[in-house]
Amino acid sequence: MRWAVVLAGGVGSRFWPLSTAARPKQFLPLAGADPLILDAVRRVLPLVDAERVLIVTSQRLADAARAALPMIPPGNVLAEPFAASTAPALAWATTHAARHDPHAAVLSLHADWTVGDPASFRAAAVAALDLAEQQDALVTVGAVPDRPEAGYGYVVPGEALGAGHRIAHFVEKPSLDTAQTLIRQGALWNTGLFAWTAKRFRVEVAAHTPELADAMPHFDAGRVEAAFRAAKPVSIDVGLFERTQRGAVIGASFQWDDVGSWAALRRVRAADPAGNVTAGDAHAVASTGCVVWSDDGPTVVFGMTDTVVVRARGITLVTTADKAPDLKKLLDQLPASLTGERGA
Repeated sequence: MRWAVVLAGGVGSRFWPLSTAARPKQFLPLAGADPLILDAVRRVLPLVDAERVLIVTSQRLADAARAALPMIPPGNVLAEPFAASTAPALAWATTHAARHDPHAAVLSLHADWTVGDPASFRAAAVAALDLAEQQDALVTVGAVPDRPEAGYGYVVPGEALGAGHRIAHFVEKPSLDTAQTLIRQGALWNTGLFAWTAKRFRVEVAAHTPELADAMPHFDAGRVEAAFRAAKPVSIDVGLFERTQRGAVIGASFQWDDVGSWAALRRVRAADPAGNVTAGDAHAVASTGCVVWSDDGPTVVFGMTDTVVVRARGITLVTTADKAPDLKKLLDQLPASLTGERGA
């Protein structure tokens, strides 16, 4: 049977001051009327029954996840004792699925993406699961780039494998010039939409991920906190996909965005004829390419270009679209009275 794992433990610092540790990016309605996490679960429910959808999040966010996702059984919300990157989280979730179904196939996705065509997304997810089962492979879905993007990882396809290709290699966050070259060579964005069988995952982790060697027996025995303490933090990309010889990629054409900063809202929300995106009691006048978000009274931008203005929780942020991805650097320089609730 097929399972889905939704990773929902991030803190979303780049959406300060709207995001907080108690309400990070995945719980915000950044792409539309509903929180991103709800969109993510709705996207996979036509493929996987709610009883086989697992949500991995932090202990602090577990109750919020259950409240936001009433269709998911409460016991399917897995609360990490502490963050240790994605490999331990996915090892836990995959072990959980295998305990209920030794023949489980697992689809892994993040809670904070936006997807322009859910039907195409589901078609790609099914193709990835099919490839994982038929070729006994660890599969990533690669999105066809529509622009050079230095903030994304790229996957370069190799020789054909079933309906996909073997992975030749990965390139993480290249320069814009390198990204343009990669795109010309047929590289894809590494979306982080993964598929594998529980059996193959376990074999490959044992062979290639020593960071989890001491943790797996604890996961098997249900000793979750002991497992996390025994694990060394490592992402699934670095800890497994960049090391395995059984990696595969399947290309997909659905619009995909990880909504990495306030400026990204210009790509995922409806804009006015001048390219401005507004939310709440926000107004952009004689302005071009601005993002104006107000949760806290009227906010007006006049005569500006490529500017981000956010009013939330009594705090006003003004920056440029180019600087918006660097908010983490800003927060490190602000007093704790302003940033104390943003999370780590």
